[in-house]
This record gives sequence, C-alpha cells and structure tokens, in this order.
Amino acid sequence: MDDEGGDRVIGRVRRKWRGRSTLVWIDIYSRWMLQGQPWLSLAFTSLMLVVPDHLTAAQLAVVRTILALGALQAVVFVPLGRRALDRYMGKGPAPWGLLAVSMVLTIAVFAALTALSVLVGPADSANASTLGMLVGGTMVTALIPSGAALSLLIRKRVFLGGCGLFAAALLLAGGALSGGWPLWGIVAALVVTVGLMASSTGRSVGWFLAVMWKLEAARDVQSRLAVAEERLRFGRDMHDVLGRNLAVISLKSELAVQLARRGRDEAVDQMVEVQRIAQESQREVREVVRGYREADLQVELAGARSVLQAAGVGCQIEGDGGAGLPADVQSALGWVAREGTTNVLRHAPDAGCCVIRTRVSAGQAVLVMENDGARDAAPGPNASGGGSGLKGLRERLLPLGGTLEAERRPGGSYRLTAQLPVPAAGIQEGGAI
Repeated sequence: MDDEGGDRVIGRVRRKWRGRSTLVWIDIYSRWMLQGQPWLSLAFTSLMLVVPDHLTAAQLAVVRTILALGALQAVVFVPLGRRALDRYMGKGPAPWGLLAVSMVLTIAVFAALTALSVLVGPADSANASTLGMLVGGTMVTALIPSGAALSLLIRKRVFLGGCGLFAAALLLAGGALSGGWPLWGIVAALVVTVGLMASSTGRSVGWFLAVMWKLEAARDVQSRLAVAEERLRFGRDMHDVLGRNLAVISLKSELAVQLARRGRDEAVDQMVEVQRIAQESQREVREVVRGYREADLQVELAGARSVLQAAGVGCQIEGDGGAGLPADVQSALGWVAREGTTNVLRHAPDAGCCVIRTRVSAGQAVLVMENDGARDAAPGPNASGGGSGLKGLRERLLPLGGTLEAERRPGGSYRLTAQLPVPAAGIQEGGAI
C-alpha cells in the first residue's frame, strides 16, 4: 500500500513537472543561469587554494574568509535574484533588505582583499600572481550577485554611475592603505568591467523574461477575443432576426388589445398577424441556430483557420475539405472541427501550429486535427476522453456510426481523429492523412 501511494505521488509530481509550459521552462532555465554564475565563479576561485602553498597562515586565513563571504553571497543571491527579477517584471516588491545584505557582503569581500594585499605587500613577488588571480575571481563572485540584482532595481545610468564611484573609492582607499596602486588600479578597472557584465546579464535576463510573459499575455487576450468575436457574431445574427419582428409583434399586440376593448372584430385579424410573425420568427431563429448546430464542414474549416490565426496559431488545412459528403456527415465533422479549435484555444496555450486533414477512404470519411503545445496530461490514447466536449461529440457521432479518438502524444502533440461511414457511391476516395 505504501509502495502504491509512493508511486501515485511520484506520478503526480512527474505529470506536474512535464505539464509545465514552454514559457515556464524558459523562465526556470533563465533564472538558474543567472543564479548559477556566482557559484561557478566561486568554484573557480576555490581552485586558488591548491596553488598558494607558500602563503602564510594569516594570508591563508584571509583567503578562506574571502571564499566564505563569496559562498554567503551566492546563497543570498538565490532569493535576491528571484525577487529582483519579479520586481523588474512588476510581480512583487523590491527586495531592499536582501540587497542590503548582499551589499554588506560585497564590502566585506573588498575589505578582506585590502587586508590580504596589506599582508602580501608590494614587494612580495612570490604571491603577487596568486593575489592577482584571487582578485579576479573574487571580483566576479562579489560583484555579479549584488550588481545583477541592483541593476534590476534601479535605473541603468544610476547603476553605472555608482559603479564608477565605487571603483574610484576602492582605488583611493586600497592604494592608500596597502601602497599597491597598480594592483588597485587593476581592481578599479575590474569593478567597472564586472559591473557592466552584471548589468548586461541581469537586465538582459529580466528584459527577455518580461517580453516573453507579455507575449504570453497578449496571446491569451487574442484567444479570448477570438471567442468573444464569435459570440458577438451570434448575438448580431439573433438581433437582426428577432429585433424587427419582436417590435412588430409588440405593436400589433397593443393594437389588438385596444381593438378588443372596443369590441372591434379587427382584433382577431391583428392577433392572426401576430401569430404569423411569431411563427416566421421561430423559423428564422431555427435557421440561425441550424447554421451553428449543423454547420457546413468547409465553412467550419475556414472559420477554424481564421480563429486560430487570430490567436497566433498557424493553421494548415489539407485535403478537399469534405466536398461532396452527405449533409449529415459534413455537419458532424464540422462540429468536430469546431470543438477541436476550441480545445486548442483553451488547453494548448503553447500551440504554434495546427494541421487539419480530411480524406475519404474505404467507405470512411476521416478528419484528423493535430496540434502541438498540449499539456496537463500524460501521453496516451484517449487521454482527454473524459471532457464534456469530447463526450458530446461522441454522442453526436454515435447515431451515424462514427467514432472519435483523442490522443496525447509524446512531445506535447495532441491528435483528434473522427471517422464516419459514407455510402460507397456517395463520393470518390481521395486525399491523404
């Protein structure tokens, strides 16, 4: 029982993990790439411990302190980088507290570097190269986290000006304390260089993610507008059909009431006319609804292409579009195309392409609708068979002897296949799937 429970938990985790959209994966990878830079530079700087066998105990203690501060900086940058990116995209408050901690650690790293340069001294040529390598690695470890986060929270010009002032302060303070002006000149240049790297890295990741999420939001709006446009079209059709007739019915009913109160025989004629207009309105409404309930297959295919393209999904139609099929077969396949289009808009937010194929073979009219970008279910046949829309389609196809298969395939592909029997003499075979 415990094993079965564990398998269910693992299965849910796998489905949730695989069900992430492409945009979510891009967001995760971009954040990991940004937050992994301090750890990579820390690992590189840690390799310096293998080299300086000739360092004194005091110098080695300062080096280890620098590495410990770099590790703390990388740890702080995990929540700091995430919240800074969220702030840049307008999804949360600015993490000023974490940024303050990161800046304190950065200053502590440079204070430790100053102490190390004093201990090494300008005349100690044996450790000069080691000190230079440690300085280079420490620059990246200390400045990338705080610089990347700060560049996401303040304006670019302010950030670059701050980097220049910080570099000048380091040059004056470090050179005055240690006497190693050339070394601290290199440090100041590295501060500006690494600051530019941090700004370009942090802001480019933030800008890229912000643009991607805005595009996703725009695509969702396009899908909603496509559905809303279809509803408006139906509303316009109903208004055009019923608006005038209901106004006439209202006027004639009022006239019939007035005539009846006066005992006039013309009231009967007016009510007969009201009855005729009501029957005519009923017939027209049925015709409008029939256009939606018994749609022509070619009209539905053209509508599917229009709606999907409006939502940013490329739509390709292959085959003859069911030309020459019996009316009931065309109506049923038209419903399949309509429901399949709705499923793409609702359940495949990452869809970029949809292909609709029609053919008649071996006495069967076949419509296949396949799209990418499907998610939220494991691959397999009839993976979404429990949906009310597909259930309604199966009930619609069953009286005609038809079948409907829905299949989620590996790689986020989704295929909907409908088959209906066609009389042998009804149409010539052709097309290809």
